[in-house]
Amino acid sequence: MSCDDLVCARCAHPVAEGRCPLCRANRDRMHQAGLGGMTPALVSLALIVLFFLTLALEHLAKG
Repeated sequence: MSCDDLVCARCAHPVAEGRCPLCRANRDRMHQAGLGGMTPALVSLALIVLFFLTLALEHLAKG
């Protein structure tokens, strides 16, 4: 979910517009959320690398 989809309960405008202090605070909080600031692409890349490392270690352990 992104802030484009949310409507502020205080001012009844989209949170993405940041018209009131509550909108701005929530928009900033949502943009800072994540796994240490990692983008979804970096998380996916890290998972793929981890998968291949696991396969390589398993292959080395058998042979």
